[in-house]
Amino acid sequence: MTGRFPAELRRALIPFALAQFICSFAGSNMNVMINDISEDLDTTVAGVQVAITIFLLVMAALMIPGGKLTDRIGRKRCLTIGLLIYAVGALLSSVAPGLGVLILGNSILEGVGTAMLIPPVYILTTLLFTDLASRARAFGMISALGGVGAAAGPLIGGLITTVFSWRAAFVFQALVVLLIAVLSRRWVRDPLPPDPTQPTDPAGAALSALGLVLVVSGILLADNNLLLSVGLVVAGAGALTWFFFSMRAKERSGRPALLSTALFRDRTANLGMITQCLQWLMLMGTSFVVSAYLQVVRGYNAIETGLVFTATTAGLLLSSLAAERFAKRRAQRTLIVGGFLITVVGVVLLISLAFAWHSVWAFVPGLFVTGFGLGGMLTPSVNVVQSAFGEELQGEISGLSRSVSNLGSALGGAVAGTILVAVVGNRPGTAYALAMLAVAVAGAIGLVAAWFLPKTEPVRA
Repeated sequence: MTGRFPAELRRALIPFALAQFICSFAGSNMNVMINDISEDLDTTVAGVQVAITIFLLVMAALMIPGGKLTDRIGRKRCLTIGLLIYAVGALLSSVAPGLGVLILGNSILEGVGTAMLIPPVYILTTLLFTDLASRARAFGMISALGGVGAAAGPLIGGLITTVFSWRAAFVFQALVVLLIAVLSRRWVRDPLPPDPTQPTDPAGAALSALGLVLVVSGILLADNNLLLSVGLVVAGAGALTWFFFSMRAKERSGRPALLSTALFRDRTANLGMITQCLQWLMLMGTSFVVSAYLQVVRGYNAIETGLVFTATTAGLLLSSLAAERFAKRRAQRTLIVGGFLITVVGVVLLISLAFAWHSVWAFVPGLFVTGFGLGGMLTPSVNVVQSAFGEELQGEISGLSRSVSNLGSALGGAVAGTILVAVVGNRPGTAYALAMLAVAVAGAIGLVAAWFLPKTEPVRA
């Protein structure tokens, strides 16, 4: 895929792709450690779910400010600082004596580190790969590694947990992140100088983060206190609405705003971000629900659960490796629509075969088809959004795009996980079916959004 790139760009792609891989890996590998972490830290499945969701939520809440920060301190420096914060969080998680320290290390510090390192990856890719075809190939590699990280997280995490300990999985993350820091220092260059005079908007950052936290927290509390849950979701929606109108008011008065409202006026980018959000919701929702069901209900250990997810990794790798060939023959809209259709079919298989066939092999066809569908549409969605704006808005759209994707990941764990945890005690089969049905509904919504994307020509070299 990268053979036609100059050597300098090929080298830069390695740390970029590894960075997206390890951040996606971190969001899914804990799914197979649910029983081990619960027993070791004397907590529950719900406690581990909270830690996973907070990690994804911190990323979503801080990704927009992280994108803006790159303009002030420089994209490469922001990437390096994010990697170091992430490494500290991973090492702290590896020695956590309880759930609180695990949340501090994994959910908070790793989340902050990710929010600082991911926007520079996408901004630098857009700036370094200047034509649409090469940029599509670059995003294809990065998105593919991200999807593989999320899909292979259960397998790699399960293997490490079974052979060593769940704590070793965090040491593995720290080592990979430190390797990325070394490679990026040697091979990555920033084509634009930093601008320390770039205005900031701390009030806007706080308001956007508050809205996202309230929405996801409300979903997590749905099985404990429905009234409080609805109240938090409504309050979060109100905060996000206030955030949008405050951005518009600041722009009109000439004050610095966290985001340009021009980002929300592009119909193609808006639809593309909806598809991004729902793709990651489906991937992370499926990963959490199937992992939890296999461990808590079927009694599988970490490595057995991880091996089942090899099917997802295989499907995603297969379609990702063919992504460039697909992009030359089919428009991006066609690829995204087809991806949602295939993924929904995969979820239907996961529901139906699990009841019709009481074997671990019942999950393999659905996971493979789901991975294949997701792998074929992750790259086109990213390219649709990033390519909708010029260089002057790359910092903002990169942060917003990654925030939306991570919000989807957080919602996947929160929505599907909450349904599963709320019902699994009495009716595990029903809980599994309802949780996966929620994932299928998300896919149907994504299909509708993708259908309204504009029809364009295939991306040709």
